[in-house]
Amino acid sequence: MPRSTSQRKSISPTLVWDKGTELIGLNLSVQPHQDMVVPSHYTTELHSWFLDQVRRTNFKLSSHLHDEQSEKPFTISCLDGLVDSQGRSLRFAADRLYTWTITALTQPVVEWMRQWLLSPPTDIHLRSGSLRIVGWEFAHPPTTYDGLLQIPPPQSPTITLSFLTPTSFRRKGNHLPLPLPTNLFQSYLRRWNNFSQEEVDQDEFLDWIDECVIILRHQIQSAKVMAGKSGAVTGFTGSVQLGLASKADRDPELVELWLALGQLAPYCGTGHKTTFGLGQTRLGWLAELTPNSLSLQDLLAQRIAELTEQFIAQRKRTGGDRATQVAETWATILARREMGESLQAIAADLEMPYETVKTYAKLARRMAKS
Repeated sequence: MPRSTSQRKSISPTLVWDKGTELIGLNLSVQPHQDMVVPSHYTTELHSWFLDQVRRTNFKLSSHLHDEQSEKPFTISCLDGLVDSQGRSLRFAADRLYTWTITALTQPVVEWMRQWLLSPPTDIHLRSGSLRIVGWEFAHPPTTYDGLLQIPPPQSPTITLSFLTPTSFRRKGNHLPLPLPTNLFQSYLRRWNNFSQEEVDQDEFLDWIDECVIILRHQIQSAKVMAGKSGAVTGFTGSVQLGLASKADRDPELVELWLALGQLAPYCGTGHKTTFGLGQTRLGWLAELTPNSLSLQDLLAQRIAELTEQFIAQRKRTGGDRATQVAETWATILARREMGESLQAIAADLEMPYETVKTYAKLARRMAKS
């Protein structure tokens, strides 16, 4: 929940952790310089600002974070706090504090954060406006992958996870918005195998998950949101509690790994597009997690889906990935334009030439009216 200006407390930006740290989460308390109206997919602007901070101080690491690797060694969140809708956009109030979470999943990124905080930025400059950074604190304590394995298991092991922002998995080219145990732990194991010093046999572990991990209870709901440049994502929010079948005791090492991956979840997030605010995960049961921004994002995503279907149906050549990709691009540009975004902002966000976006917007509008 955001705090009013009078309630905020001073937090030192000089946070300390051991040099061998591999995992860390930071909370930035931020406050708009003035009331801000932002598009519903504003996390793309936060993503760009963070990568630019890396580029300014460590070009080698920046190149690594920009490459096409399947797993990114960091996550970012949305701005956590009450958000007011203003027409088809979101409004952040200048008299409120909001929380932004950044996590690092490898020692090089953690070390960069250490150097970054020696002379920390005072403001976050986005296309939509600027935010003052008024405090820093740990979101998740500094640790290592081996440290997660060393946490003593409880007498009756369970893992309870809450998904604060829409969470989704990729399956056969589509989105799978369900917290199935195999999908959850395949997601965490991918990060573990990519970033830790010890790789685990994926097939053996996931077979064990399928046999031994059960859902004790859940409370979830679905949502369709915008994330990054690739359009809409169907995901879920809510909470799930997982337990073990009795036969799980036969493999204590796998139980230990299962518990460690549960502890990893808040650092690495769940599913895909965690660098655009999706899949934000916390330990414990947090019911009724429905951010105010979801209705606007859902509206935009539904409009894009509606236009995409129309454009595909209207094109003479309806088959193939290329036709679908063009239809989705035209639909995204037109839907965002209908919501009041400027063509310049859309072009910058999609990393496309302005004249191309302008032409696509005209063609899409003409086709939508036909």
